[in-house]
Amino acid sequence: THDAVSKVVTATRIARAADPDLLIDGELQFDAAFVPDVAAAKAQGSVLGGNANVFVFPNLESGNIAYKIAQRIGGAIAIGPILQGLAKPANDLSRGCSAEDILHMIAVTAAQADALSPKETEPAT
Repeated sequence: THDAVSKVVTATRIARAADPDLLIDGELQFDAAFVPDVAAAKAQGSVLGGNANVFVFPNLESGNIAYKIAQRIGGAIAIGPILQGLAKPANDLSRGCSAEDILHMIAVTAAQADALSPKETEPAT
């Protein structure tokens, strides 16, 4: 029991309510979410069985640590942090970002702007 775990439990409940067909596991340690053998031992009955491909962290600090490790050691493409809930798109980049990181973030921000723009319902005359 911990506040950080409670956040993840609440987030999982909200996600399941929003999309009951979504394959989602709740609060797991990273190794149980990512490694099938560990999931078999630590998360029996997990719907993902150690094959998660999206990870949600309880706070910004732990998320930043994890994505920097994945990027720098694992060679993953890390895009973020991506800000949500604002009236207009705004995102952040690390001071250590590359030109490719900037390009990826521009693509995300453009997609956010497109999602927020009013859609035309009738052809223009």
